[in-house]
Amino acid sequence: MTQPIDESVSRRQDQPAGGNDNHGFDALGRASAGPLAGIVVADFSRVLAGPYATMLLADMGATVIKVEGPEGDDTRTYMPPVRDGEATFFLAVNRNKHSIALDLKDPEDLDVARSLISTADVMIENFKPGNMARLGLDYAAAAELNPDIIYASITGFGTGAGAHIPGYDLLVQAASGMMSLTGDQDTQPYRAGIALFDVITGLHAAIGILGALHHKDRTGEGQLVELNLLTSALSGMVNQSAAYVSGGVVPTRMGNEHPSMYPYAPMQTGDGTIIIATGNDAQFVRLCGALGIPDVARDPKFATTLQRNANRDELRGILHAQLAAQSADEWFRELSSAGLPCAPIQDVRGGVELAEQLGLSPVVMAGEGERKIPTVRHPVEYSLTPVDYSLAPPELNASSGLVRDWLLNRKALVDA
Repeated sequence: MTQPIDESVSRRQDQPAGGNDNHGFDALGRASAGPLAGIVVADFSRVLAGPYATMLLADMGATVIKVEGPEGDDTRTYMPPVRDGEATFFLAVNRNKHSIALDLKDPEDLDVARSLISTADVMIENFKPGNMARLGLDYAAAAELNPDIIYASITGFGTGAGAHIPGYDLLVQAASGMMSLTGDQDTQPYRAGIALFDVITGLHAAIGILGALHHKDRTGEGQLVELNLLTSALSGMVNQSAAYVSGGVVPTRMGNEHPSMYPYAPMQTGDGTIIIATGNDAQFVRLCGALGIPDVARDPKFATTLQRNANRDELRGILHAQLAAQSADEWFRELSSAGLPCAPIQDVRGGVELAEQLGLSPVVMAGEGERKIPTVRHPVEYSLTPVDYSLAPPELNASSGLVRDWLLNRKALVDA
């Protein structure tokens, strides 16, 4: 059985936990030199899209206070896989946060939630449309408590005619047309191997919040930032959704091949497959040279992208015949050395190990002291305002006392 990565074998982040010599301390005492240090985020989101967005903000130094129900975020129960009894799904998107458990149907806990909202710079939630209004925590109510708050709201299918449809990634993959594009022509539609549109919506949420923060810096105005999974899906499908919107073409499943470029697919070698991605005519000329068939690049049937697409079946046979002379690993080394786009087809372990070999340090330890958990590093590196990983994904309600004391102290300062 493959063992989970632990501290002894993981690569450390270049920047020590807690920032550099220029760090400051956030509202709850965490040291950070990140670009969002000093921003307070009241995180009422659950599962994936919202928590992924807020983890990115937290990595960048924001103080993220994760409000969970008494039983905790649903993803705490998404097992297997687990690490020391904790769901790796939850661990994946919740580092650098403080957890407080609140029963929003309890008047006292609801008051704590309102106090948090009145103090925060940003609030984010992904409840079913209407639920926050019934609790008195919707944007209108939040803006009364805190007029310049940035309030990010994520739904599945919007707040209009689609408000009643639950916001699950799989539903959106199906309804958006994404599944119709995934799989071979003679197979049923397939979902992506990850909750793709939850992740894309989380990225869009983080971008939307950053845009709203910039506007607030210039004007002092907060605002409502609304997102939904279906709109993010259609945006994230880029050329495929544009094929219909701009060209009137309904894309269909093509397996692992690209509708507009060839060769841009898995190719058969002497012992397995390798991905070859030829993005333009010049690369195709170089590929044919590396394969020892330079005349093929000059053949009018294959000289341009349009012609290669029209004659891809014939070209596929020619390329496979040449690639059969060596193994996938041998071709990967040879073609990569020639600067040609190619890659092995690996499992997730292979992907992490390749990133390690390339010096990308994909695994970082989140947390300090006894609670340190290996996580995947933040995707952005800043030259002056580095991210940090000083807080491990929180245990449920672990920061309740800290958050409540901070809110009381804030109230005392206001009342003084």
